[in-house]
Amino acid sequence: MDTTVDLDTFSSLVERPDESARRAAEERWQALERPRGGLGRLEELGSWLSSVQGRSPVRPLSAPKVLLFAADHGVAALGVSRLPQGGTAARVRAVLDGTAPVALLARRFGAEVRVVDIAVDADPSDFPDDVVAHRVRRGSGRIDVEDALTPEETAKAFRAGMAVADEEADAGTDLVVLGDLGVGSTTVAAVLVGALCGTDAAAVTGRGSGIDDNVWMVKCATIRDSLRRARPVLGDQLALLGATGGADFAAITGFLLQAAVRKLPVVLDGVVSSACALVAQRIAFRAPEWWRAGQSSGEPAQAKAYDRLTLTPMQEQEITMGEGVGALMALPLLQAAADSLAEHSPAPFIPAAPKEQPKLPSAAELLSRV
Repeated sequence: MDTTVDLDTFSSLVERPDESARRAAEERWQALERPRGGLGRLEELGSWLSSVQGRSPVRPLSAPKVLLFAADHGVAALGVSRLPQGGTAARVRAVLDGTAPVALLARRFGAEVRVVDIAVDADPSDFPDDVVAHRVRRGSGRIDVEDALTPEETAKAFRAGMAVADEEADAGTDLVVLGDLGVGSTTVAAVLVGALCGTDAAAVTGRGSGIDDNVWMVKCATIRDSLRRARPVLGDQLALLGATGGADFAAITGFLLQAAVRKLPVVLDGVVSSACALVAQRIAFRAPEWWRAGQSSGEPAQAKAYDRLTLTPMQEQEITMGEGVGALMALPLLQAAADSLAEHSPAPFIPAAPKEQPKLPSAAELLSRV
């Protein structure tokens, strides 16, 4: 199997959001009869939505999607989480049967939920075919002593994430709330952030699933040992994801980049998606302009990643459970921003002269160039 992905292509294909649409949105805000800046953060969010949609007035968000990448991690065997090793499968089932918090909240906010099993440590027959369609393997290697993935698996997971971005863009999804499901994932995320930000283990080790001091020390030592394995491959993002990431991290990184190519805006959730965003930024420096940070989870690695990405969390909820719950809580803010800017028009909307839009390449077209 081909283990190469032409990462350089993303740097040229990822464009900036439409600045003229952003300026038009800001002019519309100024024309409204209200105190200047009276709607606070909603104004910035509405202008961002105009820019990523490439139009003003902004369209109301009508097809948001919660997208959850699910995988198990070998480091969970070290007891770095309060959740049991291999416990990801139960969390996936809770989402699929509608009892998980993310499923309940998504119904409340009018969003669909999609789970992508990329490396859950369970029999694939346990889940529907559409959930396991992009599965790469069961679980991952213990990154403190071995690679998480082979080079072939890393490329396959990255390409799977790209394919998912194409599927969502082609389906008409207009905003993705990005989350994850995985035991041990905050440990992996801390390794990636620590390596990319050049910090030591203690500076990025958080409490994750609510661990006590003793488990925190085990987690910190695991991150320290994993960082030693990450540093030699820092110059190669795919090698980094394979050595000290996992199938979900590779897939999310590929998804974020292809979503930016397809001009599909994304709301990041916890430390996992922020770590992947940091890797993706190394590949395409303009890509973060297509993302917003849903919330601050309180994880130190997430704070470092957002600082490097220059993203400001929309909320300070400190929701640490993953599953996209924290980011989903920001969806009503974005819906309100879009509705406020779309519905209160001081003058009839006169569209600009249409300009020919280039066809955005799918993952298959991108990969055919390799």
